[in-house]
Amino acid sequence: MRYLDPKNDLTFKKVFGEHPHLLRSFLNALLPLGPDQQIVSLEYLTPELVPQIPILKNSTVDVRCVDASGRHFLVEMQMLWTESFHSRVLFNASKAYVKQLATGEEYNLLQPVYSLNLVDDRFTPEAETEHYHHYQIVNIANTERQIKGLEFIFVELPNFRPKTMDEKKLRVLWLRYLTEIQDHSTEVPAEILADKNICEAVEYLRESAFTEGELDAYERYWDVVRVERTRIADSLAAGEKIGRAVGRAEGEQIGLEKGEMVGLAKGREEGIQESLARLVAGGLPEAEARKMLGISQ
Repeated sequence: MRYLDPKNDLTFKKVFGEHPHLLRSFLNALLPLGPDQQIVSLEYLTPELVPQIPILKNSTVDVRCVDASGRHFLVEMQMLWTESFHSRVLFNASKAYVKQLATGEEYNLLQPVYSLNLVDDRFTPEAETEHYHHYQIVNIANTERQIKGLEFIFVELPNFRPKTMDEKKLRVLWLRYLTEIQDHSTEVPAEILADKNICEAVEYLRESAFTEGELDAYERYWDVVRVERTRIADSLAAGEKIGRAVGRAEGEQIGLEKGEMVGLAKGREEGIQESLARLVAGGLPEAEARKMLGISQ
């Protein structure tokens, strides 16, 4: 039996965009919700078109939903990272927050918006041991003081290490589901299957459950990802080559200028010493000769 990768656009939406009880389990595990904040039920909302940005061709939020208390949840699975993604996430969450109110309604009706973003790429190379990034609107001097309404969570999947973290078990299992089931996997770790919801989510990844047309779409998605990754790698390599050449040229120029300065300084010192020697040889006391030349004793 073979399974498909749950991070693919097709499989991710099939699992989390069609089965609200699985999405509820996933969100309760991944979001920073306290015991009294757990999601009880969910209703899907129509994904909205958002401005396209370079590299990220998909222009819709993967999953958009609201719970029984009115809180909004936006979920995106991205295979590639770009700095523009921050702006896109902020735009989506802000728009979802603003659109809650009809004209004339009171602001106290607004409910929180949570933006959960799963990225299969490294975007914090200086912190390779961190994978979970939670952002709030907080007071700089006192981070305990918060303006509630918008919260952002970025999960850096390549940094996820289940054996080195002290996290709640269900979060670890869902992240293992996303990271350990690869394209055409034939086995799934038994620990993942221990949870009934994740076990069900695994069943939806069976290759045999997809039509020929769906499998074609699945492969086309990977083709796009591979092309974009190659393009990014080539651009980085070219940029690095240019940067090295420019840096080398600048280094040589700086070295030349510093060499000239050192040479001038040495030449000036040698000239002063020669003048001092001639003045002293001509009978001028050394102290007066030094004073004349403006050099210390």
